[in-house]
Amino acid sequence: MNEVTVIGGGFAGCEAAMQLAKRGIRVKLYEMKPVRFSPAHKSEKLCELVCSNSFKAQRVESAAGLLKAEMELLGSVCVKCAKETAVPAGGALAVDRELFSAAVTGAVENEPNIEIVREEVTAVPREGVVIVAAGPLASEALSADIAGLCGAPLSFFDAAAPIVTAESIDMTRAFVQSRYEKGGDDYVNCPMNKEEYEAFYAALVSAERVILHDFEKDGVYEGCMPIEVMAARGENTIRFGPMKPVGLRDPATGHRPWAVLQLRKENAAGTLYNLVGFQTNLKFGEQQRVFSMIPALKNAEFVRYGVMHRNTFLKSPGLLTPAYAVKNRPSLFFAGQITGVEGYMESAGSGILAGINAARYVLGEPPLILPETTMLGAMSRYVADETVADFQPMGAAMGLLPPLEERVRDKKLRYSMLAQRALTDLENAINNEE
Repeated sequence: MNEVTVIGGGFAGCEAAMQLAKRGIRVKLYEMKPVRFSPAHKSEKLCELVCSNSFKAQRVESAAGLLKAEMELLGSVCVKCAKETAVPAGGALAVDRELFSAAVTGAVENEPNIEIVREEVTAVPREGVVIVAAGPLASEALSADIAGLCGAPLSFFDAAAPIVTAESIDMTRAFVQSRYEKGGDDYVNCPMNKEEYEAFYAALVSAERVILHDFEKDGVYEGCMPIEVMAARGENTIRFGPMKPVGLRDPATGHRPWAVLQLRKENAAGTLYNLVGFQTNLKFGEQQRVFSMIPALKNAEFVRYGVMHRNTFLKSPGLLTPAYAVKNRPSLFFAGQITGVEGYMESAGSGILAGINAARYVLGEPPLILPETTMLGAMSRYVADETVADFQPMGAAMGLLPPLEERVRDKKLRYSMLAQRALTDLENAINNEE
């Protein structure tokens, strides 16, 4: 029986392995944990979340929601497990990170066609069908080998937000409410008046950061901008960004606050909360000092401080096809954030397509290139688009989809129609594959 090597047990690797396995192809899934951990990983489980526990919006007329709906049609293990381990998050799909990782790990371990090999891979196999889904934190040795095969990779860095205990939040200075009352009471809001915010802002922009040394010159990806870097752009930048008070009314005052930090559940038990949008590279002591200036967090107990970690992605345009295969070696595939897709589910979606196309390669079938009208198809084309001058990571976005034949001014209706078209076209592509 044919066998495929998958390197990496994250979102992309697990999805790719499951797609291969259900097509009757044996998989060796290599995961270096617990033999070796990256700077951001702590758990031995597969599909470990290292940043937010949110997979973004669920509504199908949003880019994130459409992406998950498409993945579900293709049998995504990550979407299935996310729904099974969901925690309240308004209109978003957020998960208990431990339960989610355990669920995906169990699904992969119980698949008879998958053998999980716990060891570090330091070089891409030169023969056979291979999917590299090593993630943006591939080891130095593997990254160097990939660079030799494909050209020097680009790099960016992103940051994770701190987590506090629920019992340490001062609820006399906070209130529970979702913005515009959507999705129930899924967020704890920590309001500040003008004076409190100005003092907090001054402390934030002057706080001491971890020295980044060589990788500072690579910059920071906009999608995971540290809160202190964003704040340095202007006093109102974060007040119109992650700390925006619009759609909220503090019951203690009856008015909209000057600024608000939102906290979101990290686990199903509701004992841990994530500081939404507060990715940071401040020193741990500074995080304690500055974030405790938010009145509701005066006595907050931090169970995890924010951290910054390395991400690496390929110069995929010109290197990869929309099937996520290397142009000059069609038996070698890449998947996940290393290709230039950005986000948990985006990574998983690329893994689905890489897995399907690796299987089709093994079976002697032509690659499955999804229509550009689908979110998965549009993203696969983005990473392979040689006309992109300054290639940067991209998450799911409605702007990636070709416009409707008729002009629709109403944004909500237009997005709904784009989503309906995408799902119809994807179902047709799936039926044609079968």
